Amino acid sequence: MPMDAGEIERLIRQALPDATITIRDLAGDGDHYAAEVVSEQFRGKSRVQQHQMIYQALQDNMGEALHALALQTSAPD
Repeated sequence: MPMDAGEIERLIRQALPDATITIRDLAGDGDHYAAEVVSEQFRGKSRVQQHQMIYQALQDNMGEALHALALQTSAPD
């Protein structure tokens, strides 16, 4: 069963309460999303570490309910 954008945002916000999150459905099928996440918690972390934080927030949904997620992460300017 596909995830909706609201559920993706909710899971990310649980882990990163300060985050600014933008979710886009890339294919209209509920399986392929792009997410832009800006959080102070990313400061000083590598891009890989930032993405790992998002994957951890999404728990076991990656590869299951959520097929693909293109991530763009950063700390605030």
